[in-house]
Amino acid sequence: MIDYQKLYQQFVEIYNKNGVDIETAKTALKKQHIETPSWGYGKMGTRFKVFTSTADACNVYEKVDDASFVNKLTGISSSLALMFPWDVTDDWVGLRQYAEKQGMTIGALMPSLWEEEEFKFGSICHSDSASREMAFGRILETIEIIQKVGSKTLAVWLADGTNYAGQDSIRERKHRMESELKKVYAALPENCNLLLEYKFFEPGFYHSDLADWGMSANTVRKLGPRAKVLVDTGHHAPGTNVEHIVAFLIDEGLIGGFHLNSRNYADDDLIVGTADPFELFLIYNEIVEAEISGDKLAAQCVKDIAYMVDESHNIEPKLEAMLQSVVNCQTAYAKALMVDRKELAQRRANQDVLGAHRVLVDAFNTDVRALLAQVRVEMDCPPDPFEAYHLSQYPAEILKKRQ
Repeated sequence: MIDYQKLYQQFVEIYNKNGVDIETAKTALKKQHIETPSWGYGKMGTRFKVFTSTADACNVYEKVDDASFVNKLTGISSSLALMFPWDVTDDWVGLRQYAEKQGMTIGALMPSLWEEEEFKFGSICHSDSASREMAFGRILETIEIIQKVGSKTLAVWLADGTNYAGQDSIRERKHRMESELKKVYAALPENCNLLLEYKFFEPGFYHSDLADWGMSANTVRKLGPRAKVLVDTGHHAPGTNVEHIVAFLIDEGLIGGFHLNSRNYADDDLIVGTADPFELFLIYNEIVEAEISGDKLAAQCVKDIAYMVDESHNIEPKLEAMLQSVVNCQTAYAKALMVDRKELAQRRANQDVLGAHRVLVDAFNTDVRALLAQVRVEMDCPPDPFEAYHLSQYPAEILKKRQ
């Protein structure tokens, strides 16, 4: 049995000497929130194959059950994102009540705008008015559900694009998209935000109608203050500096949320923080720096960020994979809180290039497991969520029940 209390005391002694306020860091970690997605618990896979398990959630209520289990182990994932019409029920208010009984809320809702035959050549960018009308209707249905379940976030990703030059007018598609999104924004309840996602390719391989963060930012500026950019950490070309994008959008007050996952090549949808944990740490470093910068716009912007996991678990055990995702975010955030900000500022002022870099590397190399264990204990959660997962009867129970 690991003595986390002893390790925590040693941790405090070391980092109090380094000018890091551990109590402040603990408070921040207790407020951290990572929303998990319904589709991460269901029968998901890749375009090649879906390897199903009888433990996979088969309906939205079972997805609430699984999300609640992950939250009990972490204490920071008390909301579940839904995809409509992947997730359906005859009683949305009843679903909300069911979730609340388990200490959960319904988080962001996303409409599927890419599966029907009518969306073969696009949804709200389609040249056919009937297809655009169908897509807009799907979004309106999602907004109605948002009001019934008590959500405050509409997340939109467009699979719209073309495969060949000349297939359609790029500018006309842009005009259609902006026109439809203005209608969507006008239909939003006053307490609801619109998060607009982007992706540089796929399924359109010649051009995507919303290909990057700049296009998304330019579009939401035309809509209004409750429209923000949604950054999917896997929706970038290899070599893209994602933390630079995050910092830029924070400074503009335009980042509204994350879809958290990891990629080696493109949209691999791997567990966040696995392919490049240093990148995830650097993203959180930009967020922490904005929180304490004294810049009111930046501080408010990061305060309102919605953190959502968006992954497709194909060969991994889904509950354990989701647990790993949440813990990786906790770990990256904890390491970002360990950065010696005074030392970093001094080395930057002195143009100490490598010294400043080492301040970040030292924080990244910090073993924060004892700190996170202490935070979890103080939140009435198990100190080691993976040990608790393997000791729990829940995975075996759902395997038997759902079989």
